[in-house]
Parts: sequence; C-alpha cells; structure tokens
Amino acid sequence: MIRFLNFFFERPAARGIALVIAGVSAGLPASPLRADEGMWLYSAPPRAALQAKYGFTLTDAWLDHLMKASVRFNSGGSGSWVSGDGLIITNHHVGADELQKLGDEQHNYLRDGFYAANLAEERKCVDLELNVLQTIEDVTARVNAAVPTSAEGETAVLARRKITAEIEKESLAQTGLRSDVVTLYQGGAYHLYRFKKYTDIRLVFAPEQAIAFFGGDPDNFEYPRYDLDICFFRAYENGQPVRPAHFLTWSTVGAQEGQLTFVSGHPGSTRRLLTVPELRHIRDHQLPEGLAELKRREVLLVNWSARSSENARRAKEDLFGIQNSRKLLDGELAALQDPAFFGAKVTAESEFKKRLTNRADHSGALPAFVQIEEAQQASAVSAREYHLLEGAAAFNGDSFALARTLLRAGEERPKANGERLREYTDARRESFEQRLFSDKPIYADLEILTLADSLAALVDFYGADHPAVQRVLAGKSPRGRAAELITTTQVRTMAFRRQLYEGGAAVVAAAKDPLIALAQAIDPDARALRKIVENAGETKKKAHAIIGKARFALDGPNQYPDATFTLRLSYGVVKGYSENGQNIPAMTTFAGLFMRSAQQENKDPFGLPERWRNRQRAITLTTPLNFVCTADIIGGNSGSPTVNQKGEFTGIIFDGNLPSLSADFGYEDHQSRAVSVHSAGIIEALRNVYQVEALAQELLQGKRP
Repeated sequence: MIRFLNFFFERPAARGIALVIAGVSAGLPASPLRADEGMWLYSAPPRAALQAKYGFTLTDAWLDHLMKASVRFNSGGSGSWVSGDGLIITNHHVGADELQKLGDEQHNYLRDGFYAANLAEERKCVDLELNVLQTIEDVTARVNAAVPTSAEGETAVLARRKITAEIEKESLAQTGLRSDVVTLYQGGAYHLYRFKKYTDIRLVFAPEQAIAFFGGDPDNFEYPRYDLDICFFRAYENGQPVRPAHFLTWSTVGAQEGQLTFVSGHPGSTRRLLTVPELRHIRDHQLPEGLAELKRREVLLVNWSARSSENARRAKEDLFGIQNSRKLLDGELAALQDPAFFGAKVTAESEFKKRLTNRADHSGALPAFVQIEEAQQASAVSAREYHLLEGAAAFNGDSFALARTLLRAGEERPKANGERLREYTDARRESFEQRLFSDKPIYADLEILTLADSLAALVDFYGADHPAVQRVLAGKSPRGRAAELITTTQVRTMAFRRQLYEGGAAVVAAAKDPLIALAQAIDPDARALRKIVENAGETKKKAHAIIGKARFALDGPNQYPDATFTLRLSYGVVKGYSENGQNIPAMTTFAGLFMRSAQQENKDPFGLPERWRNRQRAITLTTPLNFVCTADIIGGNSGSPTVNQKGEFTGIIFDGNLPSLSADFGYEDHQSRAVSVHSAGIIEALRNVYQVEALAQELLQGKRP
C-alpha cells in the first residue's frame, strides 16, 4: 500500500530546484526525463510530450474537469467524485482511519466492512476533511519581494513566514476557500492553491479488510495482486449531498492493455533532486534509524494485539501504517545502498559541476553546493534530537499531541498572524480546530503502551542521567511515568479542551494538567531545535534555487517539481513487465484471486471472506480485478483515479510494486509499476458479491437511482 504517511523522520527541506523567469517556473532533474516520468503541475502540464509520443492533445477543458473531479483526503491520500450526488471513491486503506474511528467493540467496520442502503444509514465521519482544488496562482514574485536578498537564517525564515501567512489570510477572506501557499522547486517558486473544503463526510461502503488487503504484508508492494482496495464516502453541505459540477464518468470496459492512462492525485513527497551529501545522510542515518524505530513499534503492537481481539481492533490501523512504512523504507534504503543507483547520482552531480566550471554567468552555482552541504551538516547534528522532541517521537500518542497543541495555541494566538508558527495561522484555523475538537476514540491503555515505549527511546538516546530525561521522567520508570501522565491528564475530555483553547495561555497554565506541564517543560528545547532545522532549510532553499537557475540555462525548461501533497498529473501505459525471466501480465482476474487463495489453503492473510466463498459461482471469473501501468506515482497517490483519454474512470491506484520503491529518489519504467483496482472489477464485486445494485447503478448512471 502506498498511502502517504507522516514518516518518522522529517525529510530534508531541500527537495528540488527551480527557476522563475518572466513568471514561468521550471526545475530540472539531474538527467533527461525518461519514458513516462513526471508528477506534473496542473498549471504546467506536459502538453508537448503527450502530443509527440501519443498524439494526444491535452486541452484546458479536459484538465479543468479532471482537476475539479479529483479529491484530496487530508488524512493522507487521494480520491475522486464519481457521481453527481456527492459520491467519492478512495482506497479502503485511505478510509481505514475513519473506519477505525467509527468502530467500537460491537462494530468492527475495518474488519467486517460496511454498507448504507440509503442516505439515512450513512455514517458521519469523525474529523475527516476533503479538499478539491479550484485555482492555482503564482505568487513567487510577491513572496520573494518580501524576503530581503541579504536576509539569512532566522530573519529570512520569519520574513517568509509572515508574507505566506498574509497571502493565505487575504485569499481566505476574499474567496472563502482554503488557501495554501505551496513551496515548489525548493523555494524557486511559490504557488497559492485554493481548495473547496468539505467536512461533513459520511461513510457509504467498505468491503472487508481481508479482501481489501488480500495477501496482507507478504503481498504488499508485490505483483500480481488481487485486492478490492476501495471505499466510498459521500460529501454533504447544509445537510444535503453535494452536487459537484465535475465528476468522473464510469467506464464499464475499464483499463485496456496498451492504453494511455492518466493518474490524477496528490503524491506526498519525493526527493529526486537532492544533492549527494543530502542523500548520503538519508542513506547512512535517517533511513536506518527510522527503520529501527518502526521495527520496535511493530513488535510492541503485534504483541499487544495478540492479547485480545479488542486490543487487535484498537491497534489495527496504527499497526498497518507501521508495517507499510517499514516495508517502504526498506525499499528506499535498498535503492540508496545499491552502488549502481547511488553511483549514478554521484556521477550526474559531478558531471553537472564540471559543466559549471568557468561559467561566469553562473558563478554562484558551485558555491551553492557547498552551502547545501554545510547546512546539511549543521542540521544533521540535531536531526535525531529534533525528531524526538519537536517531532514528538519521544511522546508517541494522541494525548501528548493534544496537550502540546493546547499549550502552543495559547502561546501563538496572541501573536500577530505572520509571526505565529505556520500551523496556528488564521488561514489554517478551521482545519486546526476540527482536528483539535475531534471526538475520535482515544484508548488510555494503548496510550500508556505507546507513551512508555517512546519514553524508553528517549532514555536510550540521552541516557538515564541526562537532565532532560530526569525532567521528563520525574523519578519514575518510563512505564510508571506514562501510566501516571495518561491516567491523570484531562486533555482527552472535550469540554476541558474547549475551555483551555478558548481561555488562552493563562487558563492553560492555571489548569496545571500534568501532560501539558510536560509539554511545557520540553517546549523551549523543541522550539530551539525547530529553529536550527528551519534556518538550515532556508539556506538550502536559496542554494537550490541558484543551482536550478544554472541547470535551466544549460538544459532547458519544461520539468516538474518534487511532490508536495498537492494535485499532480501523471501518465503512462497499461503494460506488464518481465521479472526473473518471467513475463508478468498487465492484469489479474477474479479467477486468479480464488486460485491464489486456494494455493495458500485459504489461510490468513490469503483467506477470503465467507460471502466471497459463497458467491464464487455468481462471479464472472475472467473479469479484470487489478492492473498495472507505467505512471509515475508515490505515497499520497493512494486512491487516485486512473482515467482514459476520454477522461473516464478506469480504475483506482492503490499500490506500487517492489521496483517502484525507489521512486522517492528516481523513476524507472523497466519494472516499476503503479497498481490499480480495475473499474470493471469494482462493478463485478458490487453486483455479484455484495449485491448492492443501487451503488453500482449510481456509479454507472452518475446519479442515485
């Protein structure tokens, strides 16, 4: 599964390069584009490449329709409108967080699935926010004009923070749309993205997890696959289903082998344009340390889940995310440890530097590489500590997150809008408050477990006698301190949160909540570490922009920036590949699903739900279930629609195969593939397995029957 998650180590700020000339932004990778590479901005689509290679004319109307039919799940993932009555499709694993929150001891929707036969039965989600992109505006000139060229470090960070907050607040007031200034090409361009926001979201349908994630961890990132990884929601406004002006027409035929296919989604982040020192730090420190943490947490939750079925239900979604991320980071580390892969990065950077020699017009480019390396070294010293304190990895759990949010909200809100930490600015207030006042279930026993484990990690890092450890543990063991904090804090009480948030810093301080007191005790150190990382990031931004300008002059325009969890267009061909001397077909079928289950004696995680076994004879077994294409994707693309040249829905992205795990750092199309659920397979399952004809008809007709 490739759902975009907030990984356990904050990624370096430098993720791209840029040029801004006459209002046109363009960045260049270290080598020419290959095949169907690219996560393209909707404001700078690959028109010429598509015309030259496929004879396809990308029109403004086609793009605008697909853009406004695409949906972002702020929980991490993508989706699309698929009916004129507000119906949205995404992956089961994107919707899993909501399925978990809606469940309880009597209703395990994540495991057992859900179906609402009518509007009245649809279950309202706890705190889900969906965004639909409406417009993109280049605000690069305005941002750069507000940051003096002589400004360095914290001065530049604060100036950029102030102008960004000003632009976002102004746009929100003028349009009523969620307004985010997005950094592109590593600071070479700044675009204002305006989104229509939806917060009344209701669950319509989810299959059982056993079929949505058929094959489990053993088959994750593998192909062939046989997963019905889908979930349906409906968006409401003023108590009525939304009537979107743009939604995708459903293709009954679906994806066809050799067909040009487009993917419209929200890739989370890529790091394809980092310098060699930055990549070396990721390879030697960030990924190995992140994997060690993930594996420790995985063992913790596996053992806790084994104690009871209710424990397993409560930890299911967290455990899935950890296992998915662990396998993903394993693949990324393998790519960077491959001498051929990493050597190509070293060679490309070396050759580019040689081309810059004696170029007086780009004399600043070579020193920029040095500046990036020095900034990387400066931030690397504090990286692990930053992760533990500011990243809160040492205080793992929802309770601490709420405590620190209340503390910082009280401190940040009295400040001028442009002087606040970005997450507390006016433009983000509605989304922030929705998360803060979510009534999602938080389980004290699970919170004690995860907090104790992360406090133990803090002791491992600093040592038991370190002043910070002494201050945090207050003379107790990690387990004892965690139990004390979780059982005595009031932050999980909604009324308490509202009282403190509305009362401000004085009321927060007067509450004397032990978990808030802990957050306050470590906050000066956490904020200081944040400054170090942000200052280094600012240096990298300026240096990468200089390098990008030089690369543009040498190699030309028309390239895409690294991913930023904003809407992008990718394309490719439905196509199989060869692996270990075997030809892997582009599509799998329902027949293959039952065969795979039988080969594994129908045992978990290859066991089929009872209704699937009972309805096997009703299924047309030759119907396609999953397929692969060469489109360029990454985490965050989960739930992205695949469409044909007519813009019809042909499938939904849910994974990449193992060779695609290097995509964070580079694209290849020999074996790397994006994996989707086929549109025909979805209809087949809805009709002949789940027998939910009304839902199938809504998809096929574009409206509720």
